[in-house]
Amino acid sequence: MPGRVSAVRSVSAVRNDYRCSIERNQGGKYCVRIRVRYPRHAWLLGVFFLASNFDKAMKKLEESVDFLQRHEEKLWFWGVDRAEDMGFSAEFLREAGLRLDRRIEFPPKAANLALAPERNIPAFALGSVRRGLAESMEGPRPVYADAGT
Repeated sequence: MPGRVSAVRSVSAVRNDYRCSIERNQGGKYCVRIRVRYPRHAWLLGVFFLASNFDKAMKKLEESVDFLQRHEEKLWFWGVDRAEDMGFSAEFLREAGLRLDRRIEFPPKAANLALAPERNIPAFALGSVRRGLAESMEGPRPVYADAGT
């Protein structure tokens, strides 16, 4: 029985790690990138989407993380195990409004989120991600010389 308890603990300690970043592109759209590490399969998946404003980007981020959580097995099966048919995986992502992100570098300003595999996202979990991404969008504030001197 003790062996079973430790096995349950080790499974529950496994977390899907999400790194999320947001940048404005040249067209003024918000480009949100998500890189998820699925430890059960030792697999990385990078996706991105575009949004017209920050609030829409955050709504789409929540939907995207939910999608990536629910479809981990299917994405892995078609993305890695059946890698010769990567077109199916890309099409499956496109149906959810996501695109494969083939870029190697990831922006240094990113927010992190860790979730148990195949679990729903707790409502409070994205609050810190939203704050982190909002802070990453803030540029340095200009310093103005005192006009009175």
